[in-house]
Amino acid sequence: MANTADNTIKEALASLARLTYLFWEAMGSIIAKRFRMRDLVEQIHFIGVKSQSVVLLTGAFTGMVMCAQFYIQFHKVKMDSAVMSVVSVAMCRELGAVLTALMVSGRVGAAMAAQLGTMKVTEQIDALRTLATHPTDYLVAPRLLATLIALPLLTAEAIALGMVSGMIVAVYLLGLDPVFLWTNMVFYTWSEDVMMGLIKAFIFAGIIATVSCYKGMNCGQGAEGVGRATTQAVVTSSIIILISNFFVTLILNKILIYSD
Repeated sequence: MANTADNTIKEALASLARLTYLFWEAMGSIIAKRFRMRDLVEQIHFIGVKSQSVVLLTGAFTGMVMCAQFYIQFHKVKMDSAVMSVVSVAMCRELGAVLTALMVSGRVGAAMAAQLGTMKVTEQIDALRTLATHPTDYLVAPRLLATLIALPLLTAEAIALGMVSGMIVAVYLLGLDPVFLWTNMVFYTWSEDVMMGLIKAFIFAGIIATVSCYKGMNCGQGAEGVGRATTQAVVTSSIIILISNFFVTLILNKILIYSD
């Protein structure tokens, strides 16, 4: 049992080291511009444009349900006008970035792992090496950069639509005064809250792209290996996002909020 636990820990640390190496190698390719602009545009379209419907639906209904739930509690203490201030801060600082990252991980991360896994199984990645083309430059770098560009924009859209949908529910379904709601929301939502959400989205983008590309390029043989890599990419990305969110929140709170 002890040997099994030791081997599991060693394998986890080795995988973390390989993930870190792949990320910095891809960042080096991005800085040196060793990728094709056409691939970057295609990945931005795939990751950003085609994910909008899923992300916007998530942001809209998250804002609606939070508004309804917060109203029930705030109405008990006669603080109805503070509902949208809590919804806006929650969307900006936490839910907008986290839920968007989880949805993109399920859609885009799985697709990345499946694409690269299929290339690995069919030996297309080995063919790139024989043609003196580094797989990281050709496959990983454009996907990483596209995710770093697209995910913060998707997060901003989800935050905005969540706030708008929450305001609609508060005014037209719950009958609250829009002037007081808007005044409190603007007063209690700081620029630091929005900045925290966008910084988190940038970090989560790196996690999704790096983990998905790593799992795809290191999958097992056959259709079973591709399927397992796809599942592992989504699950691993989601777990790392949720764990890192806690530590990123502590650090950003210290830097952005308590530094004053």
